[in-house]
Amino acid sequence: MKEICLTIDGREVKVREGTTILEAAKSVAVDIPNLCYDPRMAPIGMCRLCVVQIESRAGLTTSCNTPVEEGMNVCTENEEIAAIRKTILELILSEHRVACTSCDKEGSCKLQDYAYRYQADEGRFGLAERRTSRRNYASNSEAIMYDPDKCILCGLCVKYCAEVEMNEALTFGGLVNEMEVTTAFGIDLEESSCDLCGGCVEVCPSGAMMERSAVGRGRQKELTKTRTTCPYCGVGCQIDLNVNRKTNEIVRVSSEVGCIPNDGNLCVKGKFVMEFVGHEKRLRTPLIKRNGRLEQATWEEAITLVGERLGRIRAEFGADAIAGLSSAKCTNEENYVFQKFMRAAVGTNNVDHCARLCHASTVAGLARAFGSGAMTNSIEELKNAGCIFVIGSNTTEAHPVMALYIKEAAVKNGAKLIVADPRAIDLVRFAGLHVAQKPGTDVALINAMMNVIIEEKLLDSEFIDARTEGFDELADAVKDFTPEMAEKITTVAAEKIREAARMYAGAATASIVYSMGITQHTTGTDNVLSLANLAMLTGNVGAESTGVNPLRGQNNVQGACDLGALPNVYPGYQSVEDAAVRAKFEKAWGKELPAKNGLTIVEMMHAIEQGSVKALYMMGENPALSDPNLNRTRAALEKVDFLVSQDIFLTESGEYADVVLPSVCFAEKDGTFTNTERRVQRVRKAVEPPGGARNDWEIICEVAGELGYTMAYEGAGQIMDEMASVCPIYGGISFERIDSVGLQWPCPDKDHPGTKYLHKGRFTRGKGKFNAVKFKDPAEVPDDDYPFVLSTGRQLYQFHTGTLTRKSRVVNQVSPTGYVEIHPADAESLEIVDGDSIEVVSRRGKVTTKAKVTCRIEKGWLFMPFHFCEGPANMLTIDALDPLAKIPEYKVCAAAIRKVKMTS
Repeated sequence: MKEICLTIDGREVKVREGTTILEAAKSVAVDIPNLCYDPRMAPIGMCRLCVVQIESRAGLTTSCNTPVEEGMNVCTENEEIAAIRKTILELILSEHRVACTSCDKEGSCKLQDYAYRYQADEGRFGLAERRTSRRNYASNSEAIMYDPDKCILCGLCVKYCAEVEMNEALTFGGLVNEMEVTTAFGIDLEESSCDLCGGCVEVCPSGAMMERSAVGRGRQKELTKTRTTCPYCGVGCQIDLNVNRKTNEIVRVSSEVGCIPNDGNLCVKGKFVMEFVGHEKRLRTPLIKRNGRLEQATWEEAITLVGERLGRIRAEFGADAIAGLSSAKCTNEENYVFQKFMRAAVGTNNVDHCARLCHASTVAGLARAFGSGAMTNSIEELKNAGCIFVIGSNTTEAHPVMALYIKEAAVKNGAKLIVADPRAIDLVRFAGLHVAQKPGTDVALINAMMNVIIEEKLLDSEFIDARTEGFDELADAVKDFTPEMAEKITTVAAEKIREAARMYAGAATASIVYSMGITQHTTGTDNVLSLANLAMLTGNVGAESTGVNPLRGQNNVQGACDLGALPNVYPGYQSVEDAAVRAKFEKAWGKELPAKNGLTIVEMMHAIEQGSVKALYMMGENPALSDPNLNRTRAALEKVDFLVSQDIFLTESGEYADVVLPSVCFAEKDGTFTNTERRVQRVRKAVEPPGGARNDWEIICEVAGELGYTMAYEGAGQIMDEMASVCPIYGGISFERIDSVGLQWPCPDKDHPGTKYLHKGRFTRGKGKFNAVKFKDPAEVPDDDYPFVLSTGRQLYQFHTGTLTRKSRVVNQVSPTGYVEIHPADAESLEIVDGDSIEVVSRRGKVTTKAKVTCRIEKGWLFMPFHFCEGPANMLTIDALDPLAKIPEYKVCAAAIRKVKMTS
């Protein structure tokens, strides 16, 4: 792009063509006052404070929406400009109730700062009177408080909702002299299209919008900000915890515009759902089960007991009689220490974590096709893709900030968006094409798309010849799999399949985005391989804004896998069965290590049933709610000889434990998380932990000592350094290097800048491997007794098993309980109306929940969120496994429903 040279306040400035004067000034640290500018939105010059003087032009010009020109000479501050700005501020203040002394925003308010800077007289045009406001749309909201008397009508909140979130929940209402921000028809905020992202609060320059829970708990200038990484989904948003040091409380959460990867945007959980940190039910002391009841104990008693029991079981039954569950909610350092503890201190590879339940098939499939089982490209690249194919990902609910980039691509940048999902998810609003495939038929859909691409010669032959192998086998496998054949399996019209194929193959750059709608199947690995085939077939790998991009469900699923919390690999995906690799780790850890693969999560539960596993150590895992076929899982937790739960709350799983060890949460410790784009980012301690809670890695090291193996570290930074020494993909990463911005692996040495996208010029395995995949039915299909297809999944407001989110007033207001989605025709035939209590039954169990009658789902299909302990969806799901990845089939099982008869 052409470079423009101009002068600002006597200083020569060079910027790209299309840059505004305000942006050019910011690039050289010249501060032009503004109240309605945000770089994420189109500038409109509403506040007029940003006026500047341009040589040879009459009058003053708003700088926020005026592009630079070659040779332009700009003055940003003189007596005339200052006088105009002072008058503008005085006019604004005449309609703004000045309450700085009692306002929570005092000290960090742009309006206050500018008023002081220009010595504006708030009474010059009269003092604002309190408005006799209509019904306040936010009066009942647990999340947001709106004070129309402080509102300066800058429009930032309305624009943010429309242009960034693209929800259009907010608007202006009322007559000119009584205008204020409201919702359509003034309905309650929680009943509008608002998804409670809190962006309106963040952009408000005057304190009119605030977090309700923050009011009165500390003025913003008195709060200490600590930059850390959000503990919820895998996007890895950078957040600032605003802490009142006097009370040791997180008062509010903010995020800086421009930060990577979220650019200051947050979702409801990252913005409003941190109450769990200081919750009264946090564990503060160890618990030991005595006479069937958990009772308080000292740390010495608890650690000694754990060491004695594990040691006794190992001596009597062998190390493989012990299994351990690490956690995607814990840091990289904690996962590294835990898997090292299981292998070196205990002596078994029986270590796994919840990635087994969400993305094991991603690791297996992408490693087989490309040589690396991770997201190929970066989050920010999505907005520049020519086509985005979203399949099996309810992105706006499970990864809301990621969805902003997809929306931007489709709405602002002209990308073609294809959504393949059995439900009419919110992202369909922005799609050029929606295909609603029957759950469990993804391979059929993708194979038919490839059939069209090959038949119509839309493939990238040059890429295939130069960079792949196995094409002939793939072509043979799909040659007869026509869209008409796929229509009979998927229920998607053949012409829609052809349209999807042409849209994807016809784009200059095309990106595939998927999540657990692809992976959580007995054919999960096949599904992933099929997507890899599709990308290679069209040459959409190894370049910007392309690739195959799995979205990780939890904050550190990627990192827990990277650091070896898996039964078959050491840190860095190095095989435990490789003698040379094993020898390297034996030297590093000073201990002979086991040579065979260990058990996966579901296999552990089955082994407890069979009596071969006698002890289970859980760190931050809650299988009593997250595992499939819960009756079977809970029976195993009840049966196991010795169970340890190390967590921040007494979870449903912890209730079964013999020993409960209290650990600290993300806001109380240092370390790193690795997000879905392979970016390793800092986690920093912001508040003190409750009671005697300890770091997970410190607890594990103490238990290791009881088993005769010494593990000692001075802090998380030292653990990171050890990780880098044994894990090549993290070899160049240290706390110092990622202090401001995280690095993306592979980062093999201290001089490496990190890797924005994978497989540039060469696949990790050399050549990309096409894998011919044939369609297979799910493990369980509907029949006369169980005529519905049931899928489970996530919703926007909840996270995983609800341990964190269900402690929040904000979440409980909008998401108080579970439900099952049912098509209106099915509801009518069963005499069910919306809100009825209904019983959902499968071959494994039954639950009672609320009916949600909706056209979002097709006839004959059901959907349930799995977050709720009341009527848990996983009481119904099947524990049939993918033969390679060993992931359970959460997304398809046969079910029946019936209305619950009310008793008088």
